[in-house]
Amino acid sequence: MGQSCAIQLDFRTPQGAPVPRVSQPAARTSRREDSDQVPVFRSKDSVCGEIKITPIPGRRVDHQGIHVQLIGEIELASDRGRPHEFLSLVRDLSPPGELTTQLSLPFAFEAIELAHENYLGLKVRLRYLVRVSVLRGLGSTVTRDFPVAVRNPVASPVAGPPIKMEVGIEDCLHIEFEYDRGAFSLGDVVVGRIYFLLVRVKIKHMEVEIKRRETVGAGAQARSESETVAKYEIMDGAPARGEIIPIRLFLDPFDLTPSVENVHNRFSVKYFLNLVLVDDED
Repeated sequence: MGQSCAIQLDFRTPQGAPVPRVSQPAARTSRREDSDQVPVFRSKDSVCGEIKITPIPGRRVDHQGIHVQLIGEIELASDRGRPHEFLSLVRDLSPPGELTTQLSLPFAFEAIELAHENYLGLKVRLRYLVRVSVLRGLGSTVTRDFPVAVRNPVASPVAGPPIKMEVGIEDCLHIEFEYDRGAFSLGDVVVGRIYFLLVRVKIKHMEVEIKRRETVGAGAQARSESETVAKYEIMDGAPARGEIIPIRLFLDPFDLTPSVENVHNRFSVKYFLNLVLVDDED
């Protein structure tokens, strides 16, 4: 619609205050410093504000009505540009008419259920947007999308019992590792230890990896892909038998999301902690 008029949107709270904003990457290749600042909401918030539509000076814009939509959609790589809409609300703002000067239109979607947070993964994107449309005939409808973010704070997960396991290679390596628990919030600290019971291989260093596994589809059609979100070196050099290596990994600096299970039968996301030992032969 850039040819005939400009659309602006100012998000406001129901009391008229500015809406808080958070960084949100426009694409997986975006760096954090290049992320867009978008308004952020929680479930049961009201999404509201004011829309301003300004025609090009000296031009009259005839239209068949103006409306605003709040859309939540999940797009898979296999969807080929045809996302699944799980939320679609519409508010009519203006009947058919003409624009000769700037038009200001307040709008509100009150106490909306926003159950899922935004997610941008390997094969999946879940996003929310507010779409403003100036309806015109002959395929010349003017539309502009304004992305928004959803963050839903939750109570810290129940810690549960420690995770303890012994692994190794027969007659070569035997280690015991322990993490203080198996469930973490996004800003938590992973605390644990590695105990070397038997060491007969030359180990160069040891890392803790955070892996994200993204599963698309459900049942027999489900397909999973994993990526390494972070690596943290906890030991450099060869350990001795009986040596204990402490683990203290802060999660806050990493690009993590909540774990989710079977969102609208489209995707799931889980995280795993991997212990990686590298020997002289790599």
